[in-house]
Amino acid sequence: MRTKSVPFHWFPGMAVSQKQKSVDALHAAAQRMLHVERILEVSTKSRTELGTCLSAFNLTFTTQKHQITYSVESAFQASKVFEFGGPYKDILEMDSRSAKRDDRLRSSGRLIRFKLFKTEWDLEPKTAFYDWIYLNALAKHKDLQDEIVNYSAFTDIEFNPERSINCQAYSAALFVALYKRGMLQDALSSKERYLSILKNRQTSDAHAEADDQKSLKID
Repeated sequence: MRTKSVPFHWFPGMAVSQKQKSVDALHAAAQRMLHVERILEVSTKSRTELGTCLSAFNLTFTTQKHQITYSVESAFQASKVFEFGGPYKDILEMDSRSAKRDDRLRSSGRLIRFKLFKTEWDLEPKTAFYDWIYLNALAKHKDLQDEIVNYSAFTDIEFNPERSINCQAYSAALFVALYKRGMLQDALSSKERYLSILKNRQTSDAHAEADDQKSLKID
């Protein structure tokens, strides 16, 4: 799996229509420069229902024990442990937008680790914890799985490498890469096995290689 930076014409403005014009320009540039055809925008600004459903804001999972449904975004934000507080478990119950904007996430000091459902995660490898939540959530939606594997590259027009590390398009690409290599179930069998597979597989980091925008290509 590789991350490629693609220069493209950016349409300024916060309106969905402007974001979608930028997506169209990015995809056209990626098709021209990287020779990939099946590209999916993974965000709430996607033109496709699949891409919208795969946004971390909308992608959900239901716990086995209590049958409670959470979004990937809310679970990730609720797992953050800071110097002076957290994890703030009540964030789990919030909608994705409210979870991401909770003031405590910016007033509790330095982020030191993650903790979700009694399991702790280090900050390294970067994106590993976020990807783990995303992969497990997507694995519970066979309808989405059946569609996403038909794509060879993924973008996230909302991803800004200057402000973020995690990228939902990267997570989606990782899911497809593991699926096509027959490694998905093994990777999801345990935290330890997942980290071992990541360590031994050659992938590029969405944050480290970002310039303008990425299409994440499956080898």
